[in-house]
Amino acid sequence: MSDAPYGERRNTSPRFLPPDPSVSAPYRLTPGLALRVGVLGVIALAVFAVLFFRLWSLQVLSGAEYLDAAQNNQLRTIRVEAPRGPILDRNGRVIVANVPGTAVKLWVGDMPKQEGRYRMIQRLAAVLDVPTQRLAREVDARVNDPLTPITVKTAVRDDQVFYLQEHAADFPGVQIQQTYLRDYPYQSLAAQLLGYIGEVSPEELKRKQAARKDYRAGDKIGKSGVEATFDEWLNGTAGAAQIRVDSRGRQQSPLELRRDADPGKAVRLTLDIDVQRAAERAIREGVTLARANKQFNVAGGAIIAIDPRDGAVRAMASYPTYKPSVYVGRIDPDKLAPLVNDAAAKAADYPGLNRVTQVAYPPGSVWKPVTALAAMQEHILSPYSSIQCTPTAEYGRDKQKFKNWDPFVNRPMNLPEALATSCDTYFYTVGNRFYEGGSQTRSRMQQWARKFGFGAPTGLDIGNEAPSWQTVVPTPAWRERTFESAWDKAWNPGDSIQLAIGQKDVTVTPMQMARFYAMIANGGKLVTPYVVSGAEQQGVRGQPALTLQQFPPPPPRDAGVDPAALEAVREGLWAATHSTNGTSSGIFSRYSVSIAGKTGTAEKVVNLPGYPVGHLEDQSWWCGYGPSDDAELVVCAVIENGGHGSAAAAPAALRVFEKYFGKKAPPLQVVNLD
Repeated sequence: MSDAPYGERRNTSPRFLPPDPSVSAPYRLTPGLALRVGVLGVIALAVFAVLFFRLWSLQVLSGAEYLDAAQNNQLRTIRVEAPRGPILDRNGRVIVANVPGTAVKLWVGDMPKQEGRYRMIQRLAAVLDVPTQRLAREVDARVNDPLTPITVKTAVRDDQVFYLQEHAADFPGVQIQQTYLRDYPYQSLAAQLLGYIGEVSPEELKRKQAARKDYRAGDKIGKSGVEATFDEWLNGTAGAAQIRVDSRGRQQSPLELRRDADPGKAVRLTLDIDVQRAAERAIREGVTLARANKQFNVAGGAIIAIDPRDGAVRAMASYPTYKPSVYVGRIDPDKLAPLVNDAAAKAADYPGLNRVTQVAYPPGSVWKPVTALAAMQEHILSPYSSIQCTPTAEYGRDKQKFKNWDPFVNRPMNLPEALATSCDTYFYTVGNRFYEGGSQTRSRMQQWARKFGFGAPTGLDIGNEAPSWQTVVPTPAWRERTFESAWDKAWNPGDSIQLAIGQKDVTVTPMQMARFYAMIANGGKLVTPYVVSGAEQQGVRGQPALTLQQFPPPPPRDAGVDPAALEAVREGLWAATHSTNGTSSGIFSRYSVSIAGKTGTAEKVVNLPGYPVGHLEDQSWWCGYGPSDDAELVVCAVIENGGHGSAAAAPAALRVFEKYFGKKAPPLQVVNLD
């Protein structure tokens, strides 16, 4: 029996492993194993050798290069603002320039983390007197673009700059840079025409970059007027500089300029500063005259002066106005409100509107030359045959009565005399002839009006004109599209009759009307008004400016008007300013330069506090040109709610002629005539 624990047979072999005939010594290193170990050792040595030599190369051979690269990681590239180009008048006088300023910019990526970020925003807003919530919104909007700085404020005071410099450790990411601010030596002069600049919006930036223009977030851009239309000339090309910063974004070295900024180019206007100032003063004088004549609801007005030979704008005045400097530097919300807030704008009578191009008025009697030319072209009027001018006239099946503005006249007149005296009933008869001609003639006056440029923008180079739907040349088809009831859709005799004197539905801008009178003055050519004549590189050290590009307008277009018809109208416009019965002869007949033109008194529905709905106010118009035999200047003036054309608009227009020709007129003889 076995002495093993469970009775199994004990192994009597002295070996731990069973014998293997192929291995005489299993615990010894065999040649095959030695070979494998040797190969692995060689590979390991090779790997370590490669690593060693690479480290030696990085630290010894290229150490200086990578040290320089590491230091360069602390450099920040700064976009250097280019001085914006000046805006000059036709004689080279500066209307808009630049002055140096100081800007505070903020890099969101260098600001504290969330727990300390808002506290820093509060401190910075308090130092710079900017709204905390506005700055916080800008920071939040720039979270995904932390390397593009925020312009916190421009035109920073010296004491604010010193405080930020002394407490730089408390404001990581804040840097102080030099900038340029727009300067307006003539304050509000031509504000709506010049426009203003501001920081580029995300939408504007996308459009500029899509057009492959070099604009970046934070750049300044023209927002309206000349500044916007010719921004790419005025803007210049930004430069580049570098500064060294630490891990918290604090500046550690002076600014090092890497690429100079290329200043913007100068833009020369067709505007004449002296004539522009005279036009702006003239509107205020017209408002004063209207108030003295008990037109207590008189509001603002507009004056446009253009060269009838090529359309060059010599003055474009709109009142009320504003100072473009409200957009510069330390912005005062109260001063800016009438330009950005609807309620404040209404209370201030919309000073941001350019009434020359953006506001449409009923033209009244300044439209009568349109009626006359269209009628002569359609052979329904002979200029020297007579039509009875009566106090009233009746038309249509219902014998609707239409009144003449002068109830004491009753005599036959030809066209020049009817224009001179502005006889309404004469033109009622002409309008009724258009209606009685049936469908063949009921829209012919309107078709000629469109040939003369009404009902569409004039093509002014800086744009910003009232759209076509706002300047109405009514037709039977227009009434059919516009109104809902069958009564309102119908084109009745009164529609043609009132259109003949520029009333009811027709509306025009002062610019459109000036363009039409330029056509009369120059012999039938329709010009395209323009404000900018060219871009130039300003000379240095007394050198003359170099013209880089001129911006000529399109050539005048022949309106297709019979010269004899134009001559008859010109005769009537001259008589209106010189004959005994001329509606503006008291203003122009004694002036040393021969002026021809037409007054207008246009009724317009104006809803005013304390007045019934549908209350009518008279818009005071005058349009004309001089010298009458070889015109150099066309002037159109309108005084809102100003009463008769002879009492407010005509005297205002005279002041513009006085400045342009350099000749004063004798005392005025103002009377209330159409």
